[in-house]
Amino acid sequence: MYRWEITRAALAQRVFAIIRTESYDQAAATADTLISAGIRSLEISLTTPFALEAVTTLTREVGQEALIGAGTVLDVPSARMAIDAGARFLVSPALDAEVIRTGHRYGVPVFPGVASPTEIVRAMELGADALKVFPASDHSPRWIKDIRAALPQAPLLPTGGVTVEDAPDWIAAGAVACGMGAALAEGDRDAVAKRVADLLARLADAAPAATNS
Repeated sequence: MYRWEITRAALAQRVFAIIRTESYDQAAATADTLISAGIRSLEISLTTPFALEAVTTLTREVGQEALIGAGTVLDVPSARMAIDAGARFLVSPALDAEVIRTGHRYGVPVFPGVASPTEIVRAMELGADALKVFPASDHSPRWIKDIRAALPQAPLLPTGGVTVEDAPDWIAAGAVACGMGAALAEGDRDAVAKRVADLLARLADAAPAATNS
């Protein structure tokens, strides 16, 4: 797929899962549970032990069923290793021009972290494919709406503190998708499946409000 196609597919459900665990086995099990529940976009944080191995294994096993990306990509070496491991997209909590250039050099979209209008504009100037608003807990859906009023072209991804309950509010305010971690994956497989199904339906219902905002 082209970079824009990967970006569209990664954000199509208006939510992507963030997997940050204490072991490779936990990461693999969490990913399996989320994919079985219907999540089609997952970010494996590089803070997870053997994260690159998890990216490689999951990418091979899921095929076209889901997109596996790498998160907490802080520098060029990490970006290149994640791409070599098979990551379909890169996510970072910070804004680094060289990480964006490295991803784009190999046809991989990059979602850098931003926290202010200045960083948002700079990230767009650098060609970022979407913008991770991090941490979202420092902001609010109203902040997203205000930013979008001035910068309607900014594809914003609130992450860090987004809950199942308020995720639709972020989408209704104009966010293109939300990143969610433990809040999405807690509980057994049945609980996760029910939570994901309910969330996807609520996000779909919230989307028209985002279009009209």
